[in-house]
Amino acid sequence: MGFINKEASRSLPILALRGLNIFPGMMLNFDVERPASLSALNQAMSGNQEIFLVTQKDIAADIPTINDLYNIGMVCRIRQMVRQPGGKLCKVMVEGVYRGAIKEIIYDTPNFYGDIVRVPDKADKVDSAKAEALIRTALGYFDEYVRLSGNMAPEMLLNVVMSKDPAFVSNFIAQNVHLLYTEKQNILEELHPIRRLEKLVDLLNHELDVMSIEQELAEATNEQMSKNQREFYLREEMKIIQQELGEDDIGDEIGEFREKIRSMNLEKAVEEKLLKEVSHLAKQPFGSVEATVIRNYIETCLELPWGVKTEESLDIDAAKKMLDEDHFGLEKVKERIIEYLAVRKLSPAMKSSLICLVGPPGTGKTSIAMSIARATNRNLVRISLGGVHDEAEIRGHRKTYVGAMPGRIVNGLRQAKSSNPLMVLDEIDKLGSDYRGDPSAALLEALDPEQNATFRDNFLELPYDLSDVFFITTANTTETIPKALLDRMEVIELYSYTDEEKLHIAKNHLLPKQRKKHGLNGRQLKVSDDAIREIISLYTREAGVRSLERRLAAVCRKAAVIIGSGEKKSISLRAGTLNTYLGAPKFKPEQTRLNDEVGLVRGLAWTSVGGEVLDVEVAAVDGTGKLELTGNLGDVMKESCHAAVTYIRSRAEALGIDKEFYKNKDIHIHFPEAAVPKDGPSAGITICLAIISALTGRPVRHDVAMTGEISLRGRVLPIGGLKEKTMAAMRNGVKTVIIPADNETDLAEIDPRVYAALNFIIVDHMDKVVENALVRSDKDNKNEVLIPVAPKISGRELRQ
Repeated sequence: MGFINKEASRSLPILALRGLNIFPGMMLNFDVERPASLSALNQAMSGNQEIFLVTQKDIAADIPTINDLYNIGMVCRIRQMVRQPGGKLCKVMVEGVYRGAIKEIIYDTPNFYGDIVRVPDKADKVDSAKAEALIRTALGYFDEYVRLSGNMAPEMLLNVVMSKDPAFVSNFIAQNVHLLYTEKQNILEELHPIRRLEKLVDLLNHELDVMSIEQELAEATNEQMSKNQREFYLREEMKIIQQELGEDDIGDEIGEFREKIRSMNLEKAVEEKLLKEVSHLAKQPFGSVEATVIRNYIETCLELPWGVKTEESLDIDAAKKMLDEDHFGLEKVKERIIEYLAVRKLSPAMKSSLICLVGPPGTGKTSIAMSIARATNRNLVRISLGGVHDEAEIRGHRKTYVGAMPGRIVNGLRQAKSSNPLMVLDEIDKLGSDYRGDPSAALLEALDPEQNATFRDNFLELPYDLSDVFFITTANTTETIPKALLDRMEVIELYSYTDEEKLHIAKNHLLPKQRKKHGLNGRQLKVSDDAIREIISLYTREAGVRSLERRLAAVCRKAAVIIGSGEKKSISLRAGTLNTYLGAPKFKPEQTRLNDEVGLVRGLAWTSVGGEVLDVEVAAVDGTGKLELTGNLGDVMKESCHAAVTYIRSRAEALGIDKEFYKNKDIHIHFPEAAVPKDGPSAGITICLAIISALTGRPVRHDVAMTGEISLRGRVLPIGGLKEKTMAAMRNGVKTVIIPADNETDLAEIDPRVYAALNFIIVDHMDKVVENALVRSDKDNKNEVLIPVAPKISGRELRQ
């Protein structure tokens, strides 16, 4: 390159361009983010703001070397540099000053820096006429290019059309047309303006051919789109003509929708709303998203059983028979259903009821609801609410949302295909709530007899009459049900089954069901009553019968293996032979204590699976007056312990206890089975009696159990769960149960067998508990004195 040595060189920072070129006298805007490029820019800005821009050969090279760069580039002046937030990106505008070539690289870190020599244009030996012809040709092609591209202003021609300089014309056109960077670099390296213009004309000619083909393809596409639009307009006109002729309801989807809506005998407001939606659907383009949403809405509305009802059976005797066939016990529920049928028979206009069945797991809440549906001839829908924490699950989503659907209640009506089904809302006490809303609040309208005649689902946006729906809800406890919701329901409690009730249920329902399920009959598998009682007492510990059914299923499976293998033709199970079929017993048999012990009292507790006998142990030892509480106790039970100690201090002299016991005795109160959390006030009198026994050294009767809350003045306050507690007492061999006087009316709810097996002592003060539960000492018997009885205290024993 002999021209390099004829010009003086300059040392400038060098910046590599990717896919870009710049020509003399032209402006170029570009972004810079590579560290080396940013370094070169900063170096130029700190100097005379001149920089050498050269295109790299491979645009994929992120960190180019000197061999990756073309030799000829452009010396430019930085007109503007704007740094973006973060400092990792700059927007730069430069102006090309003159063509240059790299003579020598001085250093390449952190950016290229080298000697740049000027490369001027060379004179052409061409007459002026040829030069002018080339300029005109290039300008004509450029004009055509601007017209076809459509993204360049026609005013751009004004900047070049008056020029007669072939170098300026070629530089301007080359800078403003979209060519490959390699083609532009070839034009830049051409030093003769006329030759440069000739190359540019060839490239423009090729580019115009390509653009003409692209325009033809675009016109063909537009023509096809215009044809589709024309067909759409014609179809719309055809619909209008059919409407004028009265033929719009024949043979098409829109007509079918309208015909079905008019034939359903809907309320006027509902019919008008649906017809309006059908008209809206008819105006939508075929296949549009809006049409899909409207069609889904209309189809959902038409699937609902508007005004469709099953004929309710009001035969009271038949209903009694069905309920007794399906379930043993549950008399309160059966009685309530019979009452409902009787009232409906006398007053058909009465609306359906709302019942909440509350009881421990496995007591038959869901299954009795299914039996009620069969007895009343209503279609059954079961909706599980356990874990539901989104309001939209109950009331649905707005139909405008993608994937919107009705809530569970409306979906249940679609499944039932009638407007008067029996709808079971299972596990209503396990509803949750979070930022998406409170589903229990959404249920208020649906379950309120005064409001549910106009229930509105968010998806339907139409009132739907739920007043004929028989709602039955189930729960294990009412504590977690919101008060406003609980107030709308009639609560019927289902208590734990006694062992005798479980025996009847197993014999008459569970065992026949499992025999049939496992392909056995009564001759092949016989289970005695004693064997069933043994399964109940040694292999299950529950309020309901689910575990009992699983144990019977296990017996049937073992029997099926033995009979299926031909080992035996029939099996008869009796007590004492269950180890082969069920393994070792899971629970120890209930043992009755034979001795009266000091500081050990039997209390009665209620749990979610029924009643339990809960022993309370107290030890009084010499110390400094500490009160130690162990056994995983809750705050309420701890407070009962402190209340009991305070009562004893107030009655120490009458009880024969050292008045200073709270200073010189350490009292340790312990509840066995420490892994099980315990809480509640009903162990108050049990704790108090155990402390009195430990401090006086007098034993407590082993055949007595008790329950009741204690106050600071010794009053015995009422408790809950008496039925379950008395069942537990009977199972554990207890003969006498002490209960608060305020719970005397609850004895009517106790199972007759339990009532007959136990003696109940009614007390209203702690002194009477001491009198009836502590064993009299010889001194007491001799003097016939126990404890001074406070006035207005009553205690009596109900003996059978």
